Amino acid sequence: MAQVIDRETVRRLIEQGAQIVDVLPAEEYGEDHLPGAINLPLRKIEAAACRPLDRARPIVVYCADSA
Repeated sequence: MAQVIDRETVRRLIEQGAQIVDVLPAEEYGEDHLPGAINLPLRKIEAAACRPLDRARPIVVYCADSA
């Protein structure tokens, strides 16, 4: 179930062991990403690409907001 969360909730989830997924293109991920984030570019996400994720743990997916 997807939901929008705020920064404090992200921090709490990270402290609780959440997996962080950055969906930005690889170039942008290389320039700036959260420590420990897994890069799965949005345009390339396929079922096979999600295999490294542990579905028993929360997963936080994020990208930069240019607004």
